[in-house]
Amino acid sequence: MQASDLRVALFSGNYNYTRDGANQTLNLLVGHLLSRGVKVRIYAPTSRTPAFPPTGDLVSAPSLKIPLRGEYKLTRGMGHRVRRDLDAFAPNMIHVSAPDRLGHKALNYAEAHGIASVASYHTRFETYMQYYGLNFLVPLLIGIQKRFYSRVDEVLAPSQMMGEILRDWGVPTPVTRWSRGVNHARFNPGRRDLAWRRSLGIGDDEILVGFLGRLVKEKGLDVFAQAIRALDARGVKHRTFVVGEGPAKDWFAQQVPDAVFAGFLTGDDLGRAVASMDVFFNPSLTETFGNVTLEAMAAGVPVVAARASGAVGLIDDGVTGLIVPPTDISGYADALQRFCEDDAFRIAAGAAGHAEAATYQWDRINQVVLDTYLRVIERRADTAE
Repeated sequence: MQASDLRVALFSGNYNYTRDGANQTLNLLVGHLLSRGVKVRIYAPTSRTPAFPPTGDLVSAPSLKIPLRGEYKLTRGMGHRVRRDLDAFAPNMIHVSAPDRLGHKALNYAEAHGIASVASYHTRFETYMQYYGLNFLVPLLIGIQKRFYSRVDEVLAPSQMMGEILRDWGVPTPVTRWSRGVNHARFNPGRRDLAWRRSLGIGDDEILVGFLGRLVKEKGLDVFAQAIRALDARGVKHRTFVVGEGPAKDWFAQQVPDAVFAGFLTGDDLGRAVASMDVFFNPSLTETFGNVTLEAMAAGVPVVAARASGAVGLIDDGVTGLIVPPTDISGYADALQRFCEDDAFRIAAGAAGHAEAATYQWDRINQVVLDTYLRVIERRADTAE
């Protein structure tokens, strides 16, 4: 089988109605597949005011808004219209990207029609529970994910650590690493702009500790704020800089009252903001890879991050950044202080991160997915003989 023989039905809980790292990754994947002659059809919730235009043919799936988080939608299954469209498309590969109701229905369809299937892992939903006082749901969510990822022919995991987590849950499915790439034209040290920093009231000699991401509590905003307060208590000179918007913005602004908030940025404006940081601080536990961490590295900015799936395997501890146990506030303050006060170490770590990030190229990384599709279909054919 060749790439042009593939007919891929991709199911997503969010393909373009709200911008996040997962759906931007999926759009880049679809662009790569289409460029190789693959036929692709995407099934996901839609919006009249999407965050960005979709790549490929997008079919709207039934959904409803999530209570208290209205910017996101919860799929309600497949529905007759989606099923008829899927029948007409006649896929030979089902790709599911979330263990939601639509994803489960898609796997039911794959099993009923003898179609090969893969699942890509994007979000550690079970880690969200601690931020909403729902820890009692963690075993249930792990159980749901275990059953879901055990149903497919192969799992695409963004890091070695995520593969190990799936194994620890008891998922027997083969796992292939599908890493992430970065836009090197946008994220590079040449985007650093001291004049722009000055326009925000930030001096050339001030060490800028930055955050980038949606301002929601599951991004570790509480830990970020506690670590910044610990740094302030030590008298370490620095400025705090935040890029992003979200429902927790007002709460976060109260926690870090001296921070400079740049708001939501995209494109080259975002690349300039990241490169203009001196240290990138990412305490989130919910990422499976950490796209923003890679973007900071590509921009030549050293990283302080939580010892979690989004950082382990990406950051070379002590070389491109510093990794800290997730709730160790003093440890975060130590790491930040070292970067703030040791110019040589900070500059060397930024340069090392930039060199490491250069190896993360989207075309090469997305080819892994295409190769996985072909391998899974071939393996199924061999088994059937």
